[in-house]
Amino acid sequence: MADDKVLFLDTTLRDGEQSAGIGMTGDEKMEIARQLQRMRVDIIEAGFAASSPGDFEAVSNIAREVKGPIIASLARAVPNDIDQAWEAVKNSDRPRIHVFLSSSEIHQMHQLRKNREEVMEMAVSMVERAKSYCPDVEFSPMDATRTNKEYLFQMMEEVIRAGATTINIADTVGYAIPSDFADLLMELRQRVHGIDGVTLSVHCHNDLGLAVSNSLAAIQAGAFQVEGCINGIGERAGNASLEEIIMAVDTRKDLFNVETGIDTTQIYPTSRLVSRITGMSVQANKAVVGENAFRHASGIHQDGVLKDRSTYEVMQPERVGVPGSSLVLGKLSGRAGLQSRLEALGYNLSREEISAVFESFKDLADKKREVTDRDLEILMDEEKRVASEPIMYTLDQIQFSGGDHDVPTATVRLIGPDQQLHTDASTGNGPVDAVCNAIDRVVGCSCSLVDFNVQSVSEGIDSMGTVTIRVESDGKVYTGRGASTDIIVASAKAYLSAVNRMLAADEEASAPVAGSTPD
Repeated sequence: MADDKVLFLDTTLRDGEQSAGIGMTGDEKMEIARQLQRMRVDIIEAGFAASSPGDFEAVSNIAREVKGPIIASLARAVPNDIDQAWEAVKNSDRPRIHVFLSSSEIHQMHQLRKNREEVMEMAVSMVERAKSYCPDVEFSPMDATRTNKEYLFQMMEEVIRAGATTINIADTVGYAIPSDFADLLMELRQRVHGIDGVTLSVHCHNDLGLAVSNSLAAIQAGAFQVEGCINGIGERAGNASLEEIIMAVDTRKDLFNVETGIDTTQIYPTSRLVSRITGMSVQANKAVVGENAFRHASGIHQDGVLKDRSTYEVMQPERVGVPGSSLVLGKLSGRAGLQSRLEALGYNLSREEISAVFESFKDLADKKREVTDRDLEILMDEEKRVASEPIMYTLDQIQFSGGDHDVPTATVRLIGPDQQLHTDASTGNGPVDAVCNAIDRVVGCSCSLVDFNVQSVSEGIDSMGTVTIRVESDGKVYTGRGASTDIIVASAKAYLSAVNRMLAADEEASAPVAGSTPD
């Protein structure tokens, strides 16, 4: 590896999926992995193979089909995890096993309940086991930033001798401060024998809002691999936002003096894809990919940007893949105009796909005077969602009524798994509640609504709206999404999407599993 290149490990499919309320299907994980491939991410941590049969299958499929990036699976420092990780990634042309183990005293005492010597032996023996399968082995001391330095440095030396090729310093609970984190890494580089022969990596969490700052400080201190998630999703307050680190390094080459292999024009499409699949909206003022990242409201700013964009923009929107123009389409637009705009937005569709999308576009154009780029993105998201999600029931028709002096009532007609029409009605404390209750009566299920989020995707009273709903059943949370110019219809689609996921999970859980189940 050249000393002037930083590698990026994306863990959206593993650590990102650990965000509360997120659950991705195998097809959705594959879709994100293919987009990360287009973005030219160096390493894709495809999952935690031993955590479930579904995750094992997802990692295996990505390892088999996604070429170019290194494909890694996370593994605890236990034999079965190592074995399962290798079985999952072995068909990749560039496999990696990523072993992690707690190193801090607080974790060893309260979580592992083992002494330092026992933990050290686990680290060494499991790295050796991973190395017997795979030449590329990463080791992460979990909670490294709260670990005794002498013990941490000794552990690093031991696992390097055992065959680790990447050492990843994990700020697991977001405890680090940039200056101290940089000092730790520089001291590690000076005192750990063999560190010059491996890749030094960092994995930062955002509990104090410093994950990106710590990652950038690490690059300046000599780290040549950085881990993070698209949009900064992940456990608790999330991981380091990969797109922010990438663009900081890209924009400030004068300061960092390093290169990346990332195709930055794929950042915005990747962000939108991850947001759609996870149901986690990107805040408007989010750096790099937020809706307001390149919008200017102040008259002084607008005047400056009109004269020269560099007056108030340190990077060009086109550099991160934000569409450079906004061609407005309407109900009189034809297939050619739609196809041209979709291609400009990064969608390359076959003739059959264009025909299907065009019908949906015409339906939308009949309801809206103008169809903007954001409307088209939501339209394409809906097409992909319907194509990729498990479909047990589909919405055929919905009617609802209500008012401040009337009882909200809804009637829904669904197409069931038997391809027959099923109709029922219900009341509720509002139209959305009535719709959800009616769907429950048709499907015959029972779940509780734990989150309901509505977002307008463009300006105007006829704006498309997206709804994200999370439901809980038997302690598990399922996410559904829907979009429409009618927010009640969007809510019905989102709720039915979540219910379909719940029914598919129940069906999978009741099916016999071939082979042994990971511990």
